[in-house]
Amino acid sequence: MFTGLVEELGKVAAVEQQTDACRLTIAASTVLEDTRPGDSIAVNGCCLTVVATDGATWTADVMAETLAKTALGALQPGDRVNLERAVRADQRLGGHLVQGHVDGVGRVVGRTPGDHWEVVEISLPPELARYLVDKGSITVDGTSLTVVDAGDDAFTVSLIPETLARTTLGFRQPGDRVNLEVDVLAKYVDRLLAHRGLAADTPSRTTEDTP
Repeated sequence: MFTGLVEELGKVAAVEQQTDACRLTIAASTVLEDTRPGDSIAVNGCCLTVVATDGATWTADVMAETLAKTALGALQPGDRVNLERAVRADQRLGGHLVQGHVDGVGRVVGRTPGDHWEVVEISLPPELARYLVDKGSITVDGTSLTVVDAGDDAFTVSLIPETLARTTLGFRQPGDRVNLEVDVLAKYVDRLLAHRGLAADTPSRTTEDTP
């Protein structure tokens, strides 16, 4: 479990392509202070398991499913990434509950600079729109943000200078792909309503949905 508060910007050191996966090596410092193999670190909002570390870099195996369903497949050596260690039970929950399970990939649509913040518009898959509300929470590339305006195919967020300076959202440009995770509480509520036939546009059930 994570909070969506990015601890540092890491840098992709190497990408080793494999037949059905890739091995990702990332240079970092803060997130490696107490990290051991088996620990979880979110990379642009995607929870990955540390398989090796040498104190200056750490390595994770990224499966084909993750590469297909997230923006991690486009990473190249030198790219900067948002990093966050899994939250401890004794820490403050400064953002919101984030699982590190990417729900979909959006694209930066546009940026509107202001005097003290910047408004960024991001597209999202239509099936995720039901989980967004004005002033609700969303995770973009692992960063916990508050939705300003929620639309059917896009939403906006306002980024303060601290967020612009400390996360990848400071340099994402129109057309760039970003990982999205909607509020897990919204998904649970929607699921409960769907089973009672109360949710709008109730999705069809699969064998995994059968209680």
